[in-house]
Amino acid sequence: MEKNGKIFVAPPKDGSDFKELFKQLAAVGAGRPVGIDGFPQGPWTPELLAEAITQIDSNRAGVDLRTVQLWFQENDKGISPSNINWLARIFGCDDREATSEWLLELSAAQARLTAKRRGLKKATSAADPGPVTGQIQMQPADAEGQDDERVPQKKGLSLAQRTEALFGSGSPLNLPASTFAGASALGFLSYIVGIHSVTYSRPDGVVKQVGFLWAPNWTFLFMILLPLFFSFVTELLLLWKQDARYRLLAQTNRFERKVSWARNVQAYSYSYAAVFVICVIFAGVFQWIGVCLIPLLQGGGDYATSWGTVANVQPDLISVPVEIVFTGLAYLYMCLCFYLFFAGLILLHTIIHDFWRIEEGLMPLLGGEHHPDCVVRIRVMRGIFRCTIVGILVAICMKVQSSYLSSDGADIVTWIVHDLFSVVYRDHHAANTFGYRMPTHYSSLLVAISACVVFLYGSIRLNVGARFREALWKMSAVVGLLFATYLLIDAFDGFSIILIAGVLVATYGLFDPEFGLPRSRKSESNQGVS
Repeated sequence: MEKNGKIFVAPPKDGSDFKELFKQLAAVGAGRPVGIDGFPQGPWTPELLAEAITQIDSNRAGVDLRTVQLWFQENDKGISPSNINWLARIFGCDDREATSEWLLELSAAQARLTAKRRGLKKATSAADPGPVTGQIQMQPADAEGQDDERVPQKKGLSLAQRTEALFGSGSPLNLPASTFAGASALGFLSYIVGIHSVTYSRPDGVVKQVGFLWAPNWTFLFMILLPLFFSFVTELLLLWKQDARYRLLAQTNRFERKVSWARNVQAYSYSYAAVFVICVIFAGVFQWIGVCLIPLLQGGGDYATSWGTVANVQPDLISVPVEIVFTGLAYLYMCLCFYLFFAGLILLHTIIHDFWRIEEGLMPLLGGEHHPDCVVRIRVMRGIFRCTIVGILVAICMKVQSSYLSSDGADIVTWIVHDLFSVVYRDHHAANTFGYRMPTHYSSLLVAISACVVFLYGSIRLNVGARFREALWKMSAVVGLLFATYLLIDAFDGFSIILIAGVLVATYGLFDPEFGLPRSRKSESNQGVS
């Protein structure tokens, strides 16, 4: 609702105390000016609210920023009667009748907070009648007319919250830049130890290039694809937390107490823990031991020789101890990056589920129908589509490198070009493969399927409406084409034609997810400013 050019939320009258009520109002930006597109500009911050109260003409004394900060904190302190008046003016959007309603609601909420604290104090006193020597007792102050509060005890953040903070806190460039910097550092180290460009002669006589800088799953993947994926996830997460989520919540004049984003993230804590164990322990430590450490210590093995085990075939180039240290650092960096990759997919799932749950809560207010505004849905779906495309490209990079190591190509570029022209020349000899174990085939399949599952879940949960349905079908077709491209890698001679075509289409989709549907974009633009 809107009053005097500001977002108005009617008093919920649901029995909330002041802390609960204020937290809900601040989250949806009640009383903030309406944006250009007709939606809230975002939640209140202590600085913005303190400035808004100070700018009230009749408020000559203003309000201290520290006082406003205490309202935002988790504590049992209340608010003074004079500040209730100014807060009612803000939430009432300078409307006399609305301000009166909010004055009564805030006063009642403050009274409920006072009663709750007194009951808690009596219960505490009954349970512990005497103070313990040397122990600091934190007693709640009188609620009436007091804005001060005790400082709450800070609890340690969980793995889920810390991971979400890596994506949603600070600069959006932090995580992509850190990933790029780590890959660059490994590249420099490979050059220093001398394995950046290495060739060796295989037992069947094929001379292969296995240098670190020639492996796309260690260079192109970590320097381009993963930074792109992290930037897309961060962009979508910030869009959801700071804009789109409030657009949905602003459509109703009541609140749902269980609609906290932090609570949604924490609900996935077991998923983050499981992914961390799989990525670090199995994909990191165990894979490094099986693929690199044991072959380096014992020699031989059923895995293809790569930059990680080249010390076995060229001991004069790099020593085994140096190779062990370098591969250990590389696999540590790899497993942490892939943990963040799967954590990004979990965040995408969290956004989709949160969107669907909020929408289900709004349906009773909308007569059992989905909200007609599809702009938020298509914006979220675009971000999910981009992340899915990059995720499948990550899997393609992994499988291409793994397939190359077992092929008879001299280097990965020559191998792809040779396969590209194999359908042209009739006297072409079919490519031969060497029988190696290829665990990357399995891990890349997990990456591709996980990315596709998130896209499928979003397509089901997010009802984009008839206006954007054509765009969603095109996105789905591209995802299907790219996944088929992944499956067909090295399946037959000439697979590179499909590979190149799929990658080109997917790359275009990153820039134009709707694939040239001007009517959809025009409709979105018109709806956004209406």
